[in-house]
Parts: sequence; C-alpha cells; structure tokens
Amino acid sequence: MRRLAVWFDQLKRRNVLRAAALYVGAIWALAQGVAQLGPVFGMPDWAVRWFVMAGVFGFPFWCAFAWYYELTPEGLRRESEVTQDAGAAHARRRRLDIWIIAVLTVAVVLLLTNQFVLRRDATSLADATARAGQDPAGEKSIAALPFVNVGGDREQQYFSDGLSENLIDALSGIKGLRVIGRTSSFQFRNSKEDPRSIGKSLGVTYLLSGSVEQSSDSLRVRVELLDARSGTAIWRKLFERPKGDLFKLQDELPRGIADALKIDMLDTSGVVRGKRPPGGNLEAYDAFARGNFFSDLGSERDTRRAIEAFTQATTLDPRYAVAWAELSRNWTSLAALYLSGDAARQAYASAKLASDKALALAPDLGESHVARGWWLENASADWQGAMFEYQRALELSPSNLQTKFSVASMLALQGQVKEAVKLTDEALQLEPRVPNWWNWYSAYLSALNRLEDAEQAIRKSIALRPQGNSAWAQLAIIEIQRGDARAALEAATNEPSGPWHDIARTMALQIGQDRRAADAALQQLIKDYGDVAAYQIAQVQALRRDDKAVFEWLDRAHDTQDPGVGNILIDPLVMRYKQDPRLAAFCNKVGLPRPTTSDTQGL
Repeated sequence: MRRLAVWFDQLKRRNVLRAAALYVGAIWALAQGVAQLGPVFGMPDWAVRWFVMAGVFGFPFWCAFAWYYELTPEGLRRESEVTQDAGAAHARRRRLDIWIIAVLTVAVVLLLTNQFVLRRDATSLADATARAGQDPAGEKSIAALPFVNVGGDREQQYFSDGLSENLIDALSGIKGLRVIGRTSSFQFRNSKEDPRSIGKSLGVTYLLSGSVEQSSDSLRVRVELLDARSGTAIWRKLFERPKGDLFKLQDELPRGIADALKIDMLDTSGVVRGKRPPGGNLEAYDAFARGNFFSDLGSERDTRRAIEAFTQATTLDPRYAVAWAELSRNWTSLAALYLSGDAARQAYASAKLASDKALALAPDLGESHVARGWWLENASADWQGAMFEYQRALELSPSNLQTKFSVASMLALQGQVKEAVKLTDEALQLEPRVPNWWNWYSAYLSALNRLEDAEQAIRKSIALRPQGNSAWAQLAIIEIQRGDARAALEAATNEPSGPWHDIARTMALQIGQDRRAADAALQQLIKDYGDVAAYQIAQVQALRRDDKAVFEWLDRAHDTQDPGVGNILIDPLVMRYKQDPRLAAFCNKVGLPRPTTSDTQGL
C-alpha cells in the first residue's frame, strides 16, 4: 500500500496525471471536430470510431512519455535534467493547468455547438430525405424504381416507364403507404448501388423493382419487392398476360404489392383509370404514354414530340380528357420556354383550346385544372387565377406532388410565404431529390429571413445538381442578406458561366468596398442583359439604394413581360421598399397584393 502511495506521488510530481487529463481532453475535442467536419469533406462514418480507437491505443504511450519528459520554457527536457525547486515545479503545473482548461473549453464549445446548432429540431428545415426514412407508427414507405425495358429497344422505354408511373400513382392512393414520387425514384435508373444504399437515399423501408418484356401480342412483367433495410427480397412474381389485358395488369400489380405488404387496399383505381382513354383504346393509351415520356425529357425537341403524341391520343379518342390536359400543358411550356412573338401567341392559343376541351370533358379531373393554371400563370400572368386552378386541382388529386408544389409557388407569389414553406416541405418529403424544388424552398425561407435553413436547402439543391443554373446565385443572395460581401462573391463565382453568373456577381459587388468594380459590373449587366433581365437589374439597383432607378427598371420589366416581376413579394432585395407607396402602386398595376401583406422581410 505504501509503495502504491509513493508511486502515486511520483505521478503527481512528474505531472503525469495532468498530462493524461490534457490528452483525454484533446482527444475528446478533436473527435468532436472530426465528427462535425467529416460530412463536409465526405469522410466515412467509421472515421470517428477509428480516431477514438487510435487515441485509446496511444494513451499509455503518452503517459510513459510524460513520465520521462517535462515541458519547460526551454522546450522538452528529460525529467532528470529539470530543476526540482518548488517555484519552477509550480510554474510547470500552472502552465499545464492552463492548457487543460483551454482544451476542455474548446471541447465544451464544440459539444454545445453540436447539440444546439448542428442538431436543431428538424422542424426548422424539412430535410425530407432524412425524415422520410422515419416512418410514422403504422405507416410503411416504398419507392418504385423504373422498370427495366428487357427488349433493349430504346424506342420502347416509354412503355416500361409508363407502367412504373402508373404503379406509383396507384400505390400513392393506398392509405398507410408513403410513396416516393417518380422524379426522385427514377434518378436510380440503372443504378449500381445496393438496395440498402438506395433505400437510405430515398428514405424508404421498401423498394420495388421489375422488368418489362413485350412482344406484338403479349406482356411479361417481373416484379420484386425488397426490404431496403436488409436488401433481401420479400416477394417476387411473374405476370404473363396478353397485351390486350394491359389495364387488367395495371389493376393487379398494386393489389399484389398491397397483399405482400399486408396493407388493406381500398378502391384506389380512380386516379389510375382517369389516365386511361374512356373508350379503352390501347393505341390511344400508348400514344399518351409516349407523350408523357417525351414531356419529362423537357427539351424543345422533346416537348414538340410530346405535343405530337398527345395530339395523336386525342385524335384516336376525342373524349380523352387527360390527354387534352397534357396537350395543353405542353403547348404552354413550349410557348413559355422556347418561343416568342407570334409563334408564342399561337402556341398559347392552342394551349387554351386544349385546356377548354379538357375542362369540358372532365371538370373533376385534377389535370384539367393544372393545365388551365399553367396557362393562366404563363400566358397572362394571372397569378390569382392560376392559384385558384391549382388549389382546385389539389382538392381533386391530393396525392399529386407537382400540383402541391404549384399551389405553394402561387401562395408564395401572393405573399403567403409561410404557407408556401409548409406545402413545399410536404412535397419534398415525398420528392426529396428535385433540385428546382429545393431552389424555390430556399428562396421562400430566405424571404422569411430564415437564412440558416435557406442555406441548407440551397446546398441540398447544389448537391443534387452541382452545375444547375441559379443555385449558387441563390446562395449569393443569402450571403448578401447576411451582409457578407466576400462569401456572396465566392458563391457568385461558383455559379456556372452565363446570365446568372453575371447577375449574381454584380449583386455581390454592390455590398463590397470596391465601388469602381460595382459600378462597372452594373453597366456591363445593363449592356448585356438590359433587354431580357430588367427585373434583376432592378434588384441590383435596390442593393445600391437608387430608388428612382429601381422603379424605372421595374416598369421596364413589366413592359417586357419579365417573369421575375411575379417574384416581388418573395424578393428580400426589392422588398426593402415594402412600405414604399410606389411599390404598392406597382404591385397593384401588375395584379399582385399590397407588399405590406407579404410575409417577406426586406433588407
């Protein structure tokens, strides 16, 4: 016992105990730093575990080192070489105490940061991917991956995609089953990732995959249901049917999946049957499926091909309401995105005629109202009318996520930004991998001055589509709201070259110290984009507090039908004039509510 006491006194005299405390505190602080910075640099989850294990392994070596060496003002010295007078020993102990306090302070700060900043309540930002993986009690979640086109004929890809989309629509109507939307699940087409990884990315407990093989008169469909947590198959089935029994097969598939998941399936066929031609014409349905396939591709050429396919579908069955609705929507998209002048007006007129036909044939079909809302939004900037149509569509088809997002966007443009955030959050829970939705979600959050949440949202968009347009520009606006000129300019620099790069850079320069660069950038922006980006130039003038120029450029934006005008009530830059009667008069002229009714906080 006496020997143990002597050994313990030696440990204290040689400051081994203090060195041990310093080592433990340093490992604790570093481990927290690695854990917090790891995701930023893409470090794997096991990195922290191995770091801690290495620290434990090194502990006895550190203690042995502390037994033989002392830290002195002259550097490291062997313990036998260090003077042992009381004053010097006290100074060395005091120095170690200061180091221990400093390290523990850092560790505590990191711990508090992790607990109260990095792990804030998830309701502050709907990270839909993560939350979707936590199924509420009694609810199951599933993602239907695109069926493989076994034949290998790319021209037939639309058919297997159509079967997958039809299945997603049918499953979405089952109570107690949460179904990930098509856009997110189709991103894993031909993916080499294992089921557990895909399930984690989409936040689901089950994955559905399959293949389609067709001949001139028969269909062979293989379906497999996987438990995404283990990667094991829990149900497989082969369906072999005559091609004429396609609609019967579409009804059988969701029933078989519901049985495998042990979920009661009520009558959910309404939304599915609403996409079939009323006369049962398979050729018309085939044309409709081709139209959907081309429409999703989104280029001008594919939009025109979609119009041709939907026109064929409506010719084969003139009472095919949903085909008329999709024909209208694609005519509107063609005009809004790719045409101008007389060509655009003619396309809008065709969209209006097709929309009229859809509403006359099926006034209770959600797609009919979506088509009319899309036309009102783009052809005449009638945002209130568009919101009415989208809301009606959502009432008729509550599981349609695109409609929910459209309702949110119209609410935001009317200044109801808090409600827009709520609806967009709900849509993102089931479509967590749509970059454009995260862009707009970020814009709504920044309008509410929820800048941390807005940054998380836009970084989600950037992660999904690193070279997408306007995402880095949105981050630059967030940094402008923070007043961080350097960070704003850095974000703008990351924006891919083109109009948004130049716009974001010009905005960022306005809050910096280099006035000559700010003035030159504005003049160049006016020269290059004055005829097509009048609204963005008004935003730059708002940053410069040039009141007269702001309203001159807003008027010019209205005259040139710049679509940016519709964003005034969610724009924190222009909304710095929220109380200005001139902005109220402008909003009244363009058909927007009074700025003071908007939830947006201006600069």
